[in-house]
Amino acid sequence: MKRFLALLYLIPCAALAGPAVVVDATATQSNRGWTFSVTIKHADTGWDHYADGWGVYALDGTELGYRVLAHPHVNEQPFTRSLSGVVIPDGVTQVLIKPRDLEHGVGADFILTLPAQ
Repeated sequence: MKRFLALLYLIPCAALAGPAVVVDATATQSNRGWTFSVTIKHADTGWDHYADGWGVYALDGTELGYRVLAHPHVNEQPFTRSLSGVVIPDGVTQVLIKPRDLEHGVGADFILTLPAQ
């Protein structure tokens, strides 16, 4: 048993990091479209494994906007980034926010109800 526990210490932290998760999101509308502020949590370990983006999608899966995250946020967790100018079709009242990381791909959907227009 002691050998097994000792081996657990040899497993890299990256192997223990799960997919990126959206922990909060807001949307505001202006005359230039919608601005989304999304808070992501992910156990970024460096350039080989980090949350590298998130997207805004209609419920039918149509991509409405995508924010690239260009670097790891190892010491900044959770972190919030925004995306402006997203065009939301008339009649859409909810969107999906989908986080993505380099190792796991797309994470779980976060459903956001848009404020009344």
